[in-house]
Amino acid sequence: MAVHSRVRYGDFMAQHTDSVSNAPGTFRDRVAKITRDLIQIDTTNYGGNDSRGEPEAAAYCAKIMDSMGMKPETVESVPGRASVVGRMTGWDADAPALVLHGHLDVVPADPSEWTVDPFGAEVIDDVIYGRGAADMKGMDAIMLTALEHLYASGSRPRRDIILALFGDEEAGGVYGSGWLVSHRPDLFSGATEAISEVGGFTATVAGKRAYFLQTAEKGIAWLNLSARGAPGHGSASHSDNAVTKMADAISAIGHYKWPLHYTATTRHLMEEVSRLLDTEFDETDPSPQLEAIGSAVTFVASTLSNSSNPTGLTSGYKHNVIPGKAEATVDARPLPGHDEYLLETIRSLAGDDVEVSYEHGRKAIEAPFSGRLVETMIEAIAYEDPEAIVLPFMMSGGTDNNALSRLEIAGYGFIPLQLPADLAFPQLFHGIDERMPIDSLDFGVRALLRILEPAK
Repeated sequence: MAVHSRVRYGDFMAQHTDSVSNAPGTFRDRVAKITRDLIQIDTTNYGGNDSRGEPEAAAYCAKIMDSMGMKPETVESVPGRASVVGRMTGWDADAPALVLHGHLDVVPADPSEWTVDPFGAEVIDDVIYGRGAADMKGMDAIMLTALEHLYASGSRPRRDIILALFGDEEAGGVYGSGWLVSHRPDLFSGATEAISEVGGFTATVAGKRAYFLQTAEKGIAWLNLSARGAPGHGSASHSDNAVTKMADAISAIGHYKWPLHYTATTRHLMEEVSRLLDTEFDETDPSPQLEAIGSAVTFVASTLSNSSNPTGLTSGYKHNVIPGKAEATVDARPLPGHDEYLLETIRSLAGDDVEVSYEHGRKAIEAPFSGRLVETMIEAIAYEDPEAIVLPFMMSGGTDNNALSRLEIAGYGFIPLQLPADLAFPQLFHGIDERMPIDSLDFGVRALLRILEPAK
């Protein structure tokens, strides 16, 4: 069946619609059950190696994967930190494997701030409430439900599918994707591309429903700053003051206005939104385009430049003692290719008297908004939501795609979710009363099935 690898996706789908033609509502019950079951497993990640529930969640997913003949392997980086990976064979032996991946852990939730039990998975008006409903147990359920349907119907995806459900994404993937890429790269052999969070959500842009396809992520530069001076009595005249040096440095960094810079992803987005607005794109002032993308602005606005935000300042222990040292922390986020430029700029702003060093660094990544996989995603949306458009965007934060990029796997964020117009997806992430409409999950399964290009 490898002959189909040279056929355009749209032509192929026109000939094989029976394997993916499923009416709205077909997957509601199953995808809702998996989502709720996963939410009810408390997988809170407190950072460092302080977490709970990952082995239980991995075992739940492994059982479903095993029923599909995926031969899942559950891997613990250290005791209690679990990920699970399995593979489904595709029908095109010449096609490279595709990684579908999600994460099992969630950020903490304070029950006193919620109107429902964060881990109760309560359903209210066909909406599932609970920590992880959006980030990203609902998306995990979409992937599991889609593959389960393929197996049950006797279909197979075009490419080998490597399903990876990681632990520890919410704390940087040290015990999850990062560890597996370093110690078990064999689990991802033959893969060239990956699909995961955060993209696929909808927002209204210039009166049209748009699905945002994540093609890039900013990097991370968590920096430690240190200034030294001569200690002394607080009542004395003192010119070599570590606190003053650090205060000057942090003020300069915090007030610095980074210049606008457009990557291939953000320029394409701004130009396409300008076309929808029927206006010229003035790259010196993107405010009309940012205003037009509605709730998506939360993800997009900070991706038009590098950023650096002071997040901590520590020094001294007594009013009348001038300390010999002052320390600070900065959360900086470089655009693709700007790692050295960002660090040099911050060192220049901090001045010669302040030392700048990395606590944690991760390079930005960017994949092309082109190629067969992107075509399949766009055309899958065209089948399921003909009036909609698909737009590329860059995440200001990061996902497990970053770790996979070290294996030269190009990562995309696109688990499609057709959301109600009044539901702002970015606000659901790590938010109070996190929730997800069941109809949106059902839509995600149908669209993902088309992206996988199944055939019997």
